[in-house]
Amino acid sequence: MVEVPTTRSTSTVPLGRMPGSLPGSTPGPTTSPESGSAGAPGLGSVDGMSSADVHGLARSHYENFSVLSVLVPRQLRPSFAAVYAFCRVSDDLADEGGADAGAREAALVRLVQWRRQLHACFESAPPSAVEHPVFRALRPVVALHRLPRQPFDDLLDAFEQDQRVDTYDTWAQLLAYCQKSAVPVGRIVLMLAGYRPPEECSENAARYALSDDICVALQLTNFWQDVQRDLTERDRVYLPRDICGLDRVTLRRWLDEGDASPHRPDFTAAISPCVARTWTLFQRGRNLKPLLDRSIGPVVGLIQDGGEHVLRAVERQELATLWHRPRLTPARKAWLAARAWLRTMVPTGGGA
Repeated sequence: MVEVPTTRSTSTVPLGRMPGSLPGSTPGPTTSPESGSAGAPGLGSVDGMSSADVHGLARSHYENFSVLSVLVPRQLRPSFAAVYAFCRVSDDLADEGGADAGAREAALVRLVQWRRQLHACFESAPPSAVEHPVFRALRPVVALHRLPRQPFDDLLDAFEQDQRVDTYDTWAQLLAYCQKSAVPVGRIVLMLAGYRPPEECSENAARYALSDDICVALQLTNFWQDVQRDLTERDRVYLPRDICGLDRVTLRRWLDEGDASPHRPDFTAAISPCVARTWTLFQRGRNLKPLLDRSIGPVVGLIQDGGEHVLRAVERQELATLWHRPRLTPARKAWLAARAWLRTMVPTGGGA
């Protein structure tokens, strides 16, 4: 998505949008705090991360799916970088150190300390001298875009849940987890783009509901893609037992049988209803992009396209992700990027 400069006044703001974050209006924050930080005790590998590291972390992510660095409007890139850095470091704090009981307990301690810094970031008091660079970068973003704390707390709730819950008995339980682990990210993105939450602007209710569908579908796709990795590296199973009927012991036994396992058709049959439900969410989510303006619509469209292509890759290998993890090739990513860029030549809806 090519950046489209605009000088629209508040009279041309799309319905439900906050004037302060329109493309071409007030630039996003460009913080330049001093390099280095003592960090919070016990935060492990993120101690000492500098402000440059925060933005470098996001840039490296964008390079992995490089179109985002071009498609995200220039004035929103620092905000996206700060939010991404928070998510990335939170994930690292949750998963570093292994999957045994001791490692999970240590992760919970780190996440408690991290949440304490998050809450301080949202307070009106001046930042502490030992505030982590991630929060020094995030603090002005929160102020500029009037971000609430709840979505960030929800994300940390999900990371903490991963330390306490490693299997899911029902589809409803899994969806409840996704409401914490995935939905907040989409809601933050909409707020960065200026679309206020439905409790503030009822006209945005449909946008937020469709964003929720996309984010849940993306999270579920990640689960179906990473069955083997979650099982072997994290000792977690995200396959709901009320639908799949599979437990950790059975999955490990089938995995140990190798590629020639006679249970590949059984695994395919077990996971197939989950994939079908994920497609339903993606299909509903396709209605979101036309409701967004050119500043953010193509970014959202690209993210959804990427998720759908991964789900198709899962299907191309007959859903046998217990044995092999599908992924998008560089050529496929480049094609998606080129298509997203070309689509920016055609205006979308959303009142733009």
